[in-house]
Amino acid sequence: MTDPELDNPFWSSLASRHRDVALRVGDVVRFRPEHAPFLGIADAEVDVDDALESLVAPGESVYLLGVAPRRIPDGWRLEALAELAQMVCPVRVESVDGEAVRPLSEPHRNDVLALTALVYPHYFRPRTMELGRYFGIYRDRRLAAMIGERLGTDRQQEISAVCNHPDFLGQGHARRLLTWLSNDVLDRGRLPFLHVSRDNARAVRLYEQNGYRLRRTIPFWSLRRT
Repeated sequence: MTDPELDNPFWSSLASRHRDVALRVGDVVRFRPEHAPFLGIADAEVDVDDALESLVAPGESVYLLGVAPRRIPDGWRLEALAELAQMVCPVRVESVDGEAVRPLSEPHRNDVLALTALVYPHYFRPRTMELGRYFGIYRDRRLAAMIGERLGTDRQQEISAVCNHPDFLGQGHARRLLTWLSNDVLDRGRLPFLHVSRDNARAVRLYEQNGYRLRRTIPFWSLRRT
């Protein structure tokens, strides 16, 4: 499946749906640090020297997905972190009955940050919830599981932050949220996609059992000043 937008997802999202929250210098663009630590470039031949000096603070790490600059300026280090599985769900899947799915908003922010800090660290920031819609399942007044939308264009929507609290594992919450949101995204005319570590066999199996298939493996890097 050839799709330049999915092959360069950070750039695609920041240059379209999330351009209003982007910081941009030429063909280099990033989310504000409070939203996400992600940076994208238009293509591998982009000269990033001046943009990096302007966009990335000393001591800060940013992350790139799919496309990285062919030339890195002196004083910076690009490190390959992983080859992620990029998966897509092209057709509706069988829905799963269960607890009520609740929209998550500002009153739930502390619950969301506590859960993501526990099971989804590093990439979820204080204002990540502003990038899309987020939903959760509460049990005993506790956020038992959540899911949300992060990257996106007019044609595609990334499913992200699929989190289960360790106290509520094995109760089907993740599958209910995944099938519910995937079908909703498809009904809105967008293609659901997601990224997952290929080493996370449990998560990969969950996605495969619920309509997702591997589109490609996609490289993931960190970039920081040395």
